[in-house]
Parts: sequence; structure tokens; C-alpha cells
Amino acid sequence: MAHEGGTLWAIAKARADAISAKGPAQAGQAETALSGALRGLMVNVERYPDLKASQNFLALQEELSSTENKISFARQAYNDSVTRYNSRIQAIPANLVTGPAGFTKRELFELT
Repeated sequence: MAHEGGTLWAIAKARADAISAKGPAQAGQAETALSGALRGLMVNVERYPDLKASQNFLALQEELSSTENKISFARQAYNDSVTRYNSRIQAIPANLVTGPAGFTKRELFELT
């Protein structure tokens, strides 16, 4: 039980870190830690066949999978927008206005 409690604690901490992350770089690291903690939960579930067969747990697995897909699509959309933005502020003639106006290059949201 101590190991399972540690797994849940790791998930809660990783989730809190992901919520409080500032900027894409820190958020990427926090999301990677959260994904690892959730993988640890799935490994622990393998030891409990009754839990694996539970409708509630199956629904949780489906929801987690769906949420991961939504996050992946949102991350891709963000990165596409940032790439377009970075290209536009560096292109002529926009760079004549964007530099003096204070527009700066933004970083992509990358997972490690």
C-alpha cells in the first residue's frame, strides 16, 4: 500500500507542478513528469486484476487516453501558431515594424 500511496502522491505533485508551470519550457518538463507518474499508476494496476476489470477504472483509462490526445492536438496547434508568428516577425517588411515595436520570438512547447 505504501508504494501505491507513493504513486498517487507523485501524480498529485506532478499535476500541481503542471498547473503552476510558467512558460512552455517549464510546462513541457512538468507534463513529461505527469505522464511518467500516470504510467507508474498503470504499472501498479497490472498487479490488481479485479481493478483492471472494473468499469470505473476502464472509464478512467479511456478518459486519460482521450485527454492525452486532446493535449497533444492542442500542443501541436500552439506550436504551429508560434512557428507562424516567429516566421512573420522575422520576414521583410514586417521585421521593420516588429523589432522596434517589441515583438520577440516565442519558444515552442516541447516535451523532453
